[in-house]
Amino acid sequence: MAEPTTHTEVPGGHGVFPPFDKSTFPSQLFWLSVTFVLLYLLMARVALPRIASIFEERRKHIDDHLGQAQRLKDESDAARLASEMALSEARTRGQNLATEMRAKAAADGEVRLKDAGVKLKVQITEAEKAIAAARSAAMTKVQDIATDAARAIVERLTGIAPADQDVAKAVRDALKRRS
Repeated sequence: MAEPTTHTEVPGGHGVFPPFDKSTFPSQLFWLSVTFVLLYLLMARVALPRIASIFEERRKHIDDHLGQAQRLKDESDAARLASEMALSEARTRGQNLATEMRAKAAADGEVRLKDAGVKLKVQITEAEKAIAAARSAAMTKVQDIATDAARAIVERLTGIAPADQDVAKAVRDALKRRS
């Protein structure tokens, strides 16, 4: 019967796996310590300072960008405030201009209305004069017609021609009583 093998034996049957061989522990520990110290020194003197400098450089870069972003934000806030102020001033100026234009238009309208009123009064006065003249002329013609008609009627009824003065006076008196 074959001897049972343990898990520490090398396949092929040459003995124990070297890292698990108790006789090599002191040399393994020595080389482990030497390797650890060398790696520690390498990391402490070369790799970690480089990494630290990279981190520092990145931190400075990020801080610069954050500072620049803050500065740009402050500038944009100032520009926004300036634009809001300008917009507010423009609105105020626009409202003032509109108010002035309305007042000017109202004043122009008042002047035109007064001018039109004066012109209309003049035209009305002239028209009234023309109407009065036309009425006077018509009344004169009516009086002449009435005088001629009255003379013709009296002459026809009586056969005697009345005096022009008497007929004109009678017609005038009759027209005065009617008006």
